[in-house]
Amino acid sequence: MAPIYAFFRPVPDIEYVEGHHSHVFQCAAKSCKQKLRGVRRFLDTSDTKSTSNMHKHARKCWTAEVVVSADKAKHVDEVCATPVKGILDLHSIMTAFERKGEDKVTFLHWQHMKTESRAEIVRWVSESKRPFYIVSNCGFQSLMKTGRPECYIPSPAIGSCDVKKVFANM
Repeated sequence: MAPIYAFFRPVPDIEYVEGHHSHVFQCAAKSCKQKLRGVRRFLDTSDTKSTSNMHKHARKCWTAEVVVSADKAKHVDEVCATPVKGILDLHSIMTAFERKGEDKVTFLHWQHMKTESRAEIVRWVSESKRPFYIVSNCGFQSLMKTGRPECYIPSPAIGSCDVKKVFANM
């Protein structure tokens, strides 16, 4: 997958416009500057796989320097794993919760990928000594999915296996 997809939500919306099937890639920026808040790609055109509109949109919301830096990666996962001037530093927990001056605590404004969700759940369950089945709790699921219903939450069995794998590798 091209690196530009790192600037958009992982699952596109499916829309029909005047009988034409399209995917709408929603921008992952906290305050998207575009009217559509994403990029529409029609699937019945010759440029179905083109990412030029995604590049234009990302430059407006994330700055040209960040997009150029991300384009040097070979895959979208590499972009997410590479810190770019503090903007795409998904793996730094300190960056995610860092206080800037006397402002409120800030959080990441894009959704974790599936593997990152699993890793964060493993970290949380392990550090806070929670039982694995807490991920199936209605309250937990409501908190996690409010505002982002497509959020991936692993099953308790997967969480248990992941914790065992992490323990074995440590």
